[in-house]
Amino acid sequence: MGGCAGSRRRLSDSEEETTARAPRPPPAPRGAHWRNALGFWLLGLCNNFSYVVMLSAAHDILSHKRASGNQSHVDPDPVPTPHNNSSRFDCNSVSTAAVLLADILPTLVIKLLAPLGLHLLPYSPRVLVSGLCAAGSFILVAFSQSVAISLCGVVLASISSGLGEVTFLSLTAFYPRAVISWWSSGTGGAGLLGALSYMGLTQVGLSPQHTLLSMLGIPALLLASYFFLLTSLEPQDPGGAEEAERAARQPLMSTEAPESKPDSSSSLSLQEKWTVFKGLQWYIVPLVLVYFAEYFINQGLFELLFFRNTSLSHAQQYRWYQMLYQAGVFASRSSLQCCRIRSTWALALLQCFNLAFLLVDVWLSFLPSIYLVFLIIVYEGLLGGAAYVNTFHNIALETSDEHREFAMATACMSDTLGISLSGLLALPLHDFFCHLS
Repeated sequence: MGGCAGSRRRLSDSEEETTARAPRPPPAPRGAHWRNALGFWLLGLCNNFSYVVMLSAAHDILSHKRASGNQSHVDPDPVPTPHNNSSRFDCNSVSTAAVLLADILPTLVIKLLAPLGLHLLPYSPRVLVSGLCAAGSFILVAFSQSVAISLCGVVLASISSGLGEVTFLSLTAFYPRAVISWWSSGTGGAGLLGALSYMGLTQVGLSPQHTLLSMLGIPALLLASYFFLLTSLEPQDPGGAEEAERAARQPLMSTEAPESKPDSSSSLSLQEKWTVFKGLQWYIVPLVLVYFAEYFINQGLFELLFFRNTSLSHAQQYRWYQMLYQAGVFASRSSLQCCRIRSTWALALLQCFNLAFLLVDVWLSFLPSIYLVFLIIVYEGLLGGAAYVNTFHNIALETSDEHREFAMATACMSDTLGISLSGLLALPLHDFFCHLS
């Protein structure tokens, strides 16, 4: 798709590198601006949707039961198989962190490979593989007859999400920087709509199997958004106040003068990549901490924050926690136009305090009501979403055009690294608490 009506076409993969090295074109028409904005919002939504749904279904996946007649079945409100009958936490035999690890470790591998050259592969095949893996994840988990097969489906969702995030964040280097805000908002929307749709459909009586199968339109929407909605790949200059801010901050991570023309990251030397990587540490480290703390809460503590003085079952409480967290993420990832944060370290410290507070509550059970936990979880989501969108916005401002594609592909590993570490530590924590009387 080209930039003009009546003659739009997608550039072939062999032309993309040439396009990246071409001089900056004039500002895109208004219609193209909104097409790209909507396109990146939908790409963010669709890319993270399967990942979020698998986390929302984690409690159900681990409570998997095989019905008579050798048919796969998961109760809408399953009673977990207790790890320890004397435990006050009503534990599953396996922590939901196991689902988190299946949902994140393949993503981590993909993102670690990205700076080594994965981001240089053609975009279109990567998008196609991402969409097919997302569809496969829904189908495999829906028809699974064991926890092991379900976890294989979760792995497919992880491959889809990780490959998509590396691809689409790198893709923002060829569009106005405003699309980063739309992408981030879309990923937040995926969290909210994914968790809400899974909770809502199972709450009204639809089985988890049929709920997952009803979501197969999401991968199709991802492919349609990329191939038919986005305009051509062209590095663009946003101009205005944002460009002035970028010009002032760019030298923090640039290895060349800001006046140098945009170039493909494939031409960067190892020394240039190392210099850019060192400059990114100010944003990578706090984002790792933010995501470590929040996913330690989500997949390590949510299952243990069980209130018996409420009408909600254990499975319903878990789904509400996931949905409220994603609501906070969506709100803050959509807030870039009205609130920008330079010091993301503050967000990391606040999130670590949340982790410590809720960990003490799991141990001592001093919070009297589940509604107080609901409020804390919304706040947790607000911090996590704000850290994500502001990190990538700041990186976009502080990197030169020729380094931006590499910087985006490199920085996107930080949230995944934090999530992976949290999952590894949440497994022994689950066993420790579930053995308490």
